[in-house]
Amino acid sequence: MTAELVRGQNHPLPQVRLEIRISVGVPVLAGATLGDENGTVRGPQLIAHPGAPTLPGVEVSGQAAAEHRLAVDLSAVPEAVHRVGVFLALPIGTTGPLRFGAVPAPRTAVHGPDGTEIARYTVSGLDTEAALIALELYRRQGAWKIRAMGQGYAGGLPALFADQGLPEAGMLAAAIHGTTNPGPTAAYDHGTHRANDAARNPYDTPAPEGAPALDTPAPAGAPTLGGPIDYSHPRRPRHTAPPSPTPAACPAADGQPAPPVAGDAVGWSMEERLYNQVWGMFEDLARAMAAYRGAVDFADTRLERELDQALADPRARLGDGNAAAREAAQTRRDQLVDQARAVLDRDLAQLTAESEVVEPALPPAYARWDSPAWHGYRVPAEPPMALRLGDLHLPESLPLRIPLLVRLPLEHGLWIDSGATAMPEGSFADSTALRQAAMETAVALAARLLAVHPAGEFAVRVIDPAGAGTRALWPLTGAGVLAAPPATGAAGVMDVLERLTRRVDLVQMAVRGGAAGSLPDDVDTARQLLIVNDFPHGFDDRAITRLRYLADEGPAVGVHLVLVADRADAAAFGPLLDPLWRSLMRLTPAPDEHFADPWVGHAWTYEPALVPVGSRIVEQVLAEVAAALIKHK
Repeated sequence: MTAELVRGQNHPLPQVRLEIRISVGVPVLAGATLGDENGTVRGPQLIAHPGAPTLPGVEVSGQAAAEHRLAVDLSAVPEAVHRVGVFLALPIGTTGPLRFGAVPAPRTAVHGPDGTEIARYTVSGLDTEAALIALELYRRQGAWKIRAMGQGYAGGLPALFADQGLPEAGMLAAAIHGTTNPGPTAAYDHGTHRANDAARNPYDTPAPEGAPALDTPAPAGAPTLGGPIDYSHPRRPRHTAPPSPTPAACPAADGQPAPPVAGDAVGWSMEERLYNQVWGMFEDLARAMAAYRGAVDFADTRLERELDQALADPRARLGDGNAAAREAAQTRRDQLVDQARAVLDRDLAQLTAESEVVEPALPPAYARWDSPAWHGYRVPAEPPMALRLGDLHLPESLPLRIPLLVRLPLEHGLWIDSGATAMPEGSFADSTALRQAAMETAVALAARLLAVHPAGEFAVRVIDPAGAGTRALWPLTGAGVLAAPPATGAAGVMDVLERLTRRVDLVQMAVRGGAAGSLPDDVDTARQLLIVNDFPHGFDDRAITRLRYLADEGPAVGVHLVLVADRADAAAFGPLLDPLWRSLMRLTPAPDEHFADPWVGHAWTYEPALVPVGSRIVEQVLAEVAAALIKHK
C-alpha cells in the first residue's frame, strides 16, 4: 500500500534499492546530497548533480528536465553517510520561472526495483523558494527511512548548500547551474575549490529582470525599485472589506478588488482550498505585522539618531532652536507610525472581511465548536486532511483570529501544559482549576479526532493513574467511545503501554516485511490516541522508557500521544525527559504566547479550541460517534 506523506512525516523503507521519480511540469535541476548524522555535507564531492551525476549509491539526471528518475542504492553509499537529501532547483539565466510558487507543486514518488510504489509526497505551500529539499532518506538504528521534507530556500542553491555546511556554496551553485545553462559558465574544481579563470560568475552578471538575488534571500513581498512595498501573499487575491450595506447588491466596478470568497485558494478539493486559504491568511497577517513593526522600529531609530545629533553640539543644547528640532523629530516619527498604522488597519480590515466569510464555510474538522457545521454533524466516510487545534492572534490584530490547522495524521505528539503560564489576569484561580482545564482541553481534542474519522478508524485510550481526570473525561466515558476504560494505578499504566508498544513493533515489522495485512487478530489496526493525565504520576523508569518509545516511533505507525502534564512535576527526572518535551508540540489550556511563525518569528498568542460554557454540542457529536461504532462492530 502506498503511503501518502505530508510534510515532516517519515515512513520505513522496506528496500534499499530505490527509484525516486520527480515531476514538476517545468524544467528543474535535480540532485542529491550525502550528509553525516547531523546532516552536514563534508564537501562538494558528496553532491550528485548534473555536472557530476554519479556517486556511490546515487545517480541523478545530467540535465534540467520536467521529470526525473533518480536511482538510489542505500547499501552502496559510504558508511559515514546517514542522510541522503534529494534537492530540486529552478535554473537561472533562462526565461523560465524564478520561484516554485509559480510552477505546479512538485510531485515525488519512491518506487522499489520492481516498480512497486512505496511512498509519494507532493511538495505544496511553496512561494518564493528557488530551491528545495524535497525528500530525505535517513539511517536510524540500522534501518533506512524516508522523510517528506519540503524545505525551501528563497536564496536558491547557495542558501541550500550553505545550510548544509558547505563552504563556497555560491561558487558551487554557480557551477551546477552552469552545467545546464548555455554560454560561458563557472566550472567548479572539486580538488582546488575555485572557479575556472575563463568562467563567468553569475553574481557578477545582471540577473534576469525581476530575479531575486541568490546570495541574499529577498524578503517575501520585496518591492521593485521605485514602488511601494507589498507585503501581501503573492499567490492570494487581494480583497477589500465589504462595502456598507446598500438597498440593492451591485457587482464590483471594473478594476476594483473582488469581495472575499471562501475557498478561492488553490487545491483539488474545497477542503484543501480552505486549508490553503487559512494558511494564506496566516501568512498575510504575519507579513502585514512585519511591515508595521519594521516601520515603527525604523521611526524610533531615526528619532533616536536625530535627537543624538541635536544634542551633539554643546552650543545648541539650550534654547528654542534645540527644542524645535526635538519637536520636529518627534512629529516626523509620529507621522511615520501613523502612516504604517493606517496601512496595517487597511490590511486587518481585508483579513477580517475574509475571515468572516471563511469561518462559516469551514468543515467540522476546521471549525470552532460553536460553528453551525457541528449541528448537522454526521460521521464522515473519509478522514480530513487537517485538524483545528485552536486559534492564533497578535496583540495588534485583535479581534482577528486565524485558525491553527495541523495536517493529519499527527506528525508529533501533543503536550497540554497544565503548569503555570502567562495567563490573562483572573483566567484561573489556582493550579487545580488549571489542571482541570488542561484535561478538558485534551478531551475536547480527542472528541474532535473521533468525530472527524470514519467509525472504527480512530480509537482513544486514557491513562489516568490517580483518577484525577474522571470529571473531565465524562463526555468520553459517558458516551462509551473509549477503546477501554481509563487505566489507573501502576499496573494499569504498564498494561496500556505494553499493548501499544507491541502494536508499534508488530506494525513496523509488518510494513518492513511487506506483510501489512497479516497482523494478528488481536492487533487493533485503527489509529490510536493515548491521553496520559498527570504525567509522570504513576510512571517508573520502565514506563517512562516505553512512553518515550511511543512518542518517537508511534506517529509513523498510527499511535499518537497527548500528554497532560506540568513539567515541574517531572523535575526529579532531571534532563532524562528533555528529549520527550522537545518532541511534543506544546499547547496550553489558556491563552499563551509561545508559538513563533517560520518567516519573521512573531510571538503568536495561542488560544485552545474549547467548548463554549453550557454547550452540549460535544455530547451530541459523541452520541453520533457511539451509534456509528455500534453499527461498525
